[in-house]
Amino acid sequence: MSEDLQLDMDSYLPLRDVVFNTLRNAILRGDLKPGERLMEMHLANKLGVSRTPIREAIRMLEQEGLAVTIPRKGAQVAKMTEKDLQDVLEIRDSLDELAVSMACKRMTPEQLVELKESMHDFELATRTKDVRKIVEADETFHNVIYRMADNPKLENIVNNLREQMYRYRYEYVKGNSTYSQLIEEHAAIIEGFERQDSQYVKNIMHTHLENQIEAVRMVIRGQE
Repeated sequence: MSEDLQLDMDSYLPLRDVVFNTLRNAILRGDLKPGERLMEMHLANKLGVSRTPIREAIRMLEQEGLAVTIPRKGAQVAKMTEKDLQDVLEIRDSLDELAVSMACKRMTPEQLVELKESMHDFELATRTKDVRKIVEADETFHNVIYRMADNPKLENIVNNLREQMYRYRYEYVKGNSTYSQLIEEHAAIIEGFERQDSQYVKNIMHTHLENQIEAVRMVIRGQE
């Protein structure tokens, strides 16, 4: 376990959320390695908190697929598997297709402007080299597309899936030495929406996702 692990304090959040964000960031950065045990007492002493927020944070990590509890061994950082990656992104691919079909029929001019603005924000974020900021900007871009579909139930399903996707998205973005391809794909998506060409957008978004699957698959194989 990294000796640099420190609480990411945020006075506006409950302590369990502060602990959760601290552990989550440590896992995503690789400070806490796949298979590493998450021992409540050790983490509590390390972060200067009681075991209760540690326990609650670990449960939240399990919901995101970042931690897993092994019988008689306790909690540990979850290992990424190719099967989990494929399962999650196959579902996302189908939801993307549905969202695009709806969005091409229901989007407003204001939402199209918002999509362009979010693409610009993503491009600015890539210049910072801040992986978390880049991931959040990419999520914002795709969230606009789901809002364009004007189907709150679909948005809820995507929101539930987002937590399981975050780790894979983070690994994909972290591994990109340049972001020009992602920016080009976002631009192509906008071009398709401007033409209301749903099939074109579906094809671009499918390629967008396939590139992510392949890149993260290589990361997983490198950890085996």
